[in-house]
Amino acid sequence: MAAGPLSAQPPAVSQPVWTNLPGAEYPRVHSDLRVTFRLQAPNAQKVQLVPGGNDNGLGSGPFEMTKDEKGFWTVTTPPAVPGFHYYWFSVDGLAVNDPNTYTFFGWNKECSGIDIPDPQGDFYQVKDVPHGDLRSRWYYSKTTQSWRHIIVYTPPDYDANPKGRYPVLYLQHGSGESERSWAEQGRVNFILDNLIAAKKARPMIIVLENGMVASKPGAAPGAGGRRNEAFAEVVIQDLIPYIDGAFRSLPDRMNRAIAGLSMGAGQALQIGLSNLDKFAYIGAFSGGGIRNFDLNTSYNGVFRDPAAFNKRVRVLWFGAGSAEAARMTAVKESVEAMNKAGIKAVWFESPGTSHEWQTWRRSLHDFAPRLFQR
Repeated sequence: MAAGPLSAQPPAVSQPVWTNLPGAEYPRVHSDLRVTFRLQAPNAQKVQLVPGGNDNGLGSGPFEMTKDEKGFWTVTTPPAVPGFHYYWFSVDGLAVNDPNTYTFFGWNKECSGIDIPDPQGDFYQVKDVPHGDLRSRWYYSKTTQSWRHIIVYTPPDYDANPKGRYPVLYLQHGSGESERSWAEQGRVNFILDNLIAAKKARPMIIVLENGMVASKPGAAPGAGGRRNEAFAEVVIQDLIPYIDGAFRSLPDRMNRAIAGLSMGAGQALQIGLSNLDKFAYIGAFSGGGIRNFDLNTSYNGVFRDPAAFNKRVRVLWFGAGSAEAARMTAVKESVEAMNKAGIKAVWFESPGTSHEWQTWRRSLHDFAPRLFQR
């Protein structure tokens, strides 16, 4: 059943947001966080606003839109959860992106997106601080027998300090997204710029790769464990050697971290815990936790000696949003089981957010300052 709009006409006080194209007046966010969307489709018979997924902070649509005499379809949603949300329109059953906004890769396609302002969200805003760079690079993977695209964040003083070397965080997106996602939806560069300027995090390199890897060369990227195994091979055999050769990294485990969100959280746990000779810091944002945690058997017995594990792994970090209830409970229970067994694991809860980017922005903001501390 389609949800009804809160209001067909926008309230008086509203403003566009940064995800709008320059000069686009819609969508508009109101002071109470309701959002008004508008689409010109004079020949359409039915238009709906479709939030991307059940966890979407815009609400559980689709929302029916109302047509005016000029052919503009309009709807105002209930108050939205702060943060970034995917959406699109359904025009007579056809999925259509909003021509007024930038698009973002999610749900395995280009989607419209809107970033609802958060009063506590200044940590990912552009500020008058030194800024790092997002660098686009291509490298050849022998594992996939193909050229692969990555985005690499370098800290503000990287070019000005040509003799300096930096620790590296490998940071993964979720299912249906890409190497662009942390740079665009996640605003990773602004989060790190602000943390570094406040001296809350060490300057570091951050590598963004595409975790959707085919199980064998030439095959289409798919789901499942073999895909994760293939991606692990890419990271260990191809990506790390490339980064350590092309960038001024500190090429040892004490200066290397891996983390990710959702699907990427599972990849980070699998790759990190299976390669403790390569990583000393591991972060899982809204992952599934370690289900049925067993000190002797989980991840091939890596936890069997808690004292030895704690000595090798400087940070083992888990987090989730309080509104993704089932996932949060599963992750929290696994962390409690690990702590009870003597494994030092950090737990973080993002209040009021679900399986969306606001949870993961907050997760990175908590995780990054814990890395590479001397």
